Amino acid sequence: METGVMDFMAEIRKDFGLEETDIRTYSPLTLAYVGDAVYELIIRSLLAGKGNAQVNRLHKRASSLVNAGAQSDSLERIREALTEEELHVFRRGRNANSATMAKHATMTDYRKATGFEALMGWLYLTGQTGRLLELVRLGLEDGAEF
Repeated sequence: METGVMDFMAEIRKDFGLEETDIRTYSPLTLAYVGDAVYELIIRSLLAGKGNAQVNRLHKRASSLVNAGAQSDSLERIREALTEEELHVFRRGRNANSATMAKHATMTDYRKATGFEALMGWLYLTGQTGRLLELVRLGLEDGAEF
């Protein structure tokens, strides 16, 4: 675990008596399922961290950042900073066969977003919170308002 950074998943495992699992056995869509929620929580936390606001305004702003197109754009901004292992996780997610697709996204954006979410999920589940936040920061548009 990184110094000064809480491994939330480790705390959950400890408090609920969950056994350590080999993350390599997880399907990329399971990683994306977790990563979608983690990314949404980070974005909502950033928005709430700016102070109280009307919920509909918070939702609108969050929705503009947590969608396939925005996540695909974020992936492009962080791609050069990814390690080989992170790229491998992204590619597994991007290439996964999903039964669904976002209504308002191209297939390319949807697949890249799934890869992005898989990477977010993998970083979270492996306790790499600092790296997760670093990549989210890099992936957000310069000057993104929260």
